[in-house]
Amino acid sequence: MWEAAGAALIQLFDPFRILMLFTGMLAGGIIGMLPGLGGIGALSILLPFALKLDPFSGLALLLGATGIVYTSDTISAILFGTPTSASSGPTAIEGFAMARRGEAGRALGGAFLASMIGGLIGAVVLTLSIPIAGPLVLALGSAELLMLALVGLAYASGLVGGSPAKGLLSAALGLFLGTVGVAPSAPELRYTFGFPYLLDGFALTIVALGLFGVAEIIVMLGQGGAIAQERFKLSGWMDGVRDVVRNWRVVSMGSIIGVIFGIIPAVGATASTWIAYGQATSTAKDKSMVGKGDPRGMLAAEGANNATITTDLVPTLLFAVPGGPAAAVFLGALFVYGYFPGPRFVAQNLDLMFLIVWSSALAAIIGAAMCFAASPWIARLTRIDFGLVAAPLIAVILLGSFEAKKTVIDFVTLLGFGVIGWLMKRAQWPRAPFLVGFVLTDPIERNFWLAYQLHGWSWLKFPIVLGLIVVVAIHIFVTARRALHARKAREAAAAAAGSAPTAAVAIPNFAFNPGIALSLAALAVFGGGIWLALGYAPDSRLVPLLAAIPGLGATLLVLFHYLRAQRPEPGWPPLAEIRQIILLAACIAAIPFTGFIPALGIYLVVLLWISTRLRFWSLPYATAVTAAAWGLSRAFNIPLP
Repeated sequence: MWEAAGAALIQLFDPFRILMLFTGMLAGGIIGMLPGLGGIGALSILLPFALKLDPFSGLALLLGATGIVYTSDTISAILFGTPTSASSGPTAIEGFAMARRGEAGRALGGAFLASMIGGLIGAVVLTLSIPIAGPLVLALGSAELLMLALVGLAYASGLVGGSPAKGLLSAALGLFLGTVGVAPSAPELRYTFGFPYLLDGFALTIVALGLFGVAEIIVMLGQGGAIAQERFKLSGWMDGVRDVVRNWRVVSMGSIIGVIFGIIPAVGATASTWIAYGQATSTAKDKSMVGKGDPRGMLAAEGANNATITTDLVPTLLFAVPGGPAAAVFLGALFVYGYFPGPRFVAQNLDLMFLIVWSSALAAIIGAAMCFAASPWIARLTRIDFGLVAAPLIAVILLGSFEAKKTVIDFVTLLGFGVIGWLMKRAQWPRAPFLVGFVLTDPIERNFWLAYQLHGWSWLKFPIVLGLIVVVAIHIFVTARRALHARKAREAAAAAAGSAPTAAVAIPNFAFNPGIALSLAALAVFGGGIWLALGYAPDSRLVPLLAAIPGLGATLLVLFHYLRAQRPEPGWPPLAEIRQIILLAACIAAIPFTGFIPALGIYLVVLLWISTRLRFWSLPYATAVTAAAWGLSRAFNIPLP
């Protein structure tokens, strides 16, 4: 085993591969500061370029981004109180309060060191998981792997977002759309409607870029202005290091919590960071500073964050169940490279496994050092107009989406998923379960078909399967109970404030509620999907029905909630955001007539003119970005339309 570890380290230090690791870290560091993008945005943008490289170099590129992105998001959270992802919320609470006291350097120093420690602990756990893969080969078959995937879906739908019904709906929708194309278990086409483009289904790259990248950019451009407005004195770095030394138990406990939640499939960093933050603050002897700049809660959350991101790869590699949204993109990359994670993956690809371990450890150490060095300059970047950042970001996203199938329809699909992601964000529907469900479609369908062919329905009696069914049942019970208590608390607060019960609110105006629009669309998708699935062969209809029937039930529940309780969202529709969608749609519509480069150049000029204050520089800046996009397409051999 250690011979493979040494060989993997030698391969990683190949000049080109180490360059790719650093390139991923640089890209992840920049993207990590942009609100809403985070690890999933970084991997989504880098994925199409990684797939042009050999597996070792491509995975090094992706792991470099993963290793730093959840460290660099600390900068915006602390300096400007802007959590770039839900997992950096605890850091924004305590770190921003410290920065307002003039202790930004102390907060950044402590957070970066805690992140590095969490990442290293996660890498150690990932390494220690290698020897246990052998016994798992004997214990896990297709039925057990199927149940592990379903456990991941259950946790993804229940722990992300405020409403379990919305989480289930999102996961079911992703799982259902993943069935589009050729059925793997029967010679039959599903939901293609005669379009050749849909024969291979939707590309993971486009789904991820649309749901997260395009949706967040639309919102940020619609809001206008800079990413942040404040500037703080950067000093006291060593005070932050001393905080970590004094609170080493807090950092260690936070990292352990992150490891546990990383190993549990599809939970992700959001749950682990908030639980670690809650554990650190609730057990503190002096609670007077909690929420007012207490470094203990921030250090626990940062340790948990990076530990989770690294150990997310344990269920991803051993069970083919992504530990979180970023791991879902990583799993998709492995599939494209021709690797199929599972119990046998480690034994058959030990060198690749250790490459992943070494890349994660190096990214954790070097990423923290890079953030230390670059923070003063990066902090200035977050004060410029977002339009200047969005212009090159959109160019890269468009290039990445076209790499999927190399047809102009890729751009249309990207825009479609972007609008879906935008509506989900506006309606406060969780998007992470959608992506997890989409990626898990193939493993679920493959293992479901194998388990049924080999054992009929008797696989439901297997001991491990029964144990996992109990895990899912307990999770559903706890989630439902928590949601019920939260509703009772809201009703009690409303009664104490003397307000009327929400149930008495009149039915809202359909045209002004994105949640109702999404619910009606989901109702049509699931209803039509069930009707069409009944005409498919038995082996082809199993997974579509498995996704559509629960999805239909969740949709009806969510729609009932909207009709019973929710008023139209204030200020809806946001015309500035709709204008950005129309502008991007016009660019895509022009590509078949003008070609990619002219359409992109004109689009960027208009975007910069209406979205930034530097109108005089719109033309030269757009020209430079367009030229860089052309150079990028040449470097990666992307044939532009």
